[in-house]
Amino acid sequence: MTSTKALTTILGATLLMIGASGCSFTEESLWPSLSGEDPAGGAAQEASVENTGVATAVPAVQTNAQPTLGTTNFVPTGVTPGQETGTFVGKKVIELRDELQNLQSAIGQHNQILQQVRAKVIADSQRYHNTIAAMNARLQVGTTPGNPILVQQFNNAQSDLDQIDGDITDMNRLGQAVANDSSMSAFLAESASAAFNVSGAVDEDHRQLAVLQDEVNRTVVLIERLHTEVSKDVRRQSAYISTERSNLNLLSSGIRSGEIYGISLVNQAMASAASGGSGNMAGNPLDTTGRRPLVVIRFDRTDIAYEQALYNAVKKVLERRPDATFDLVAVAPSHGDEATIALNSSKSRRNAENVLRSLVDMGLPPARVAVSGKTAGNTDVNEVHLYLR
Repeated sequence: MTSTKALTTILGATLLMIGASGCSFTEESLWPSLSGEDPAGGAAQEASVENTGVATAVPAVQTNAQPTLGTTNFVPTGVTPGQETGTFVGKKVIELRDELQNLQSAIGQHNQILQQVRAKVIADSQRYHNTIAAMNARLQVGTTPGNPILVQQFNNAQSDLDQIDGDITDMNRLGQAVANDSSMSAFLAESASAAFNVSGAVDEDHRQLAVLQDEVNRTVVLIERLHTEVSKDVRRQSAYISTERSNLNLLSSGIRSGEIYGISLVNQAMASAASGGSGNMAGNPLDTTGRRPLVVIRFDRTDIAYEQALYNAVKKVLERRPDATFDLVAVAPSHGDEATIALNSSKSRRNAENVLRSLVDMGLPPARVAVSGKTAGNTDVNEVHLYLR
């Protein structure tokens, strides 16, 4: 298990904040301070791509690859015709044969629907991913906040994802119909088996019953395979839709700011957990006294561009601890008269709420962040501190 102290050391050594105005670093701890000044009082050193001439690659908002759909074409084998024998059992065989033909006809129709839905899912997915790629390409090189072209592309992508969601609904409805086919096939299998015990049959009746029973059993297997494959398709695609909606939510934040972040934080956490990242779900929020903040955002002016640096910091944590939780603390100066302190505390609380909203937009579940407030005598401006719990 990775300890908080060890994780802090790792992050302090590896985090890099690219900054638009407002990002700087503390020499003492290598923790990012998102303001124009160093928290320790020293001059801020702003990292600027334009000034250094070094282009730093920022990961695009990645969409997951479309989950693989099943490829089986479920075609019934058909029903062997028979001759009338004139016996009661012979008439029963004819009835069962007709019911099996109707069942196989239904399976053929359901198979046709399945292939059509799969083709539509693929087409809708390709259109969606093409739209996402176009938005990522524009955000990758930088653009204006709220670019109307990106807004329109985002709306198109959301519509495409809704189309895929509708496709999955159709596939789920198909799965329910196949489940009904399964019940019917089970009934036919029991009826064919029971017919062997009915008296008054001739040898031809039993021969035809044996052929019919084999075909019913093959149909049962075909339906089970069809139902299993449809269920897997629905399960994978439903998880995919949920993940993509989270990524789209983060992408909308990037469009509003005109800069790119990365994959949704909750998806990052799930990916890290799947790859074997260590986990340690903390309990109740702890006192932050003596704890080093993961991020310090100093609101010493308006329009502090903290989102990208905040995202990078939390992403680094989730890579090591996928189920990490955080304490978000609004810090207000404690000096001044009572009215000034109250006003600063209120502003600091609103700042913390805005930071929390940014984290949620980035995909971090609100339940993972505990928000609190305090006053401090060692600061002259409102700050928001993020701690690893």
